[in-house]
Amino acid sequence: MDTSKMIKAYCLKTKEKNVPMHDAVITKTAKGGYMASGNDGKGNKMAAILSEAKALQAIADGVAKKGF
Repeated sequence: MDTSKMIKAYCLKTKEKNVPMHDAVITKTAKGGYMASGNDGKGNKMAAILSEAKALQAIADGVAKKGF
């Protein structure tokens, strides 16, 4: 998979920045924002807050699933 289009986030467990998120699912927050949750490929859970444009682009690129 092309990692340049993948959602990148900070991994709290390993303290790494810009880690590509695998199995990403985009959800909507209670206030209408967008959030991606997935893992780093090693089993560590990750989450990231996204803008609407980035969230919809990730779904359109096929790197994330729509969860709302």
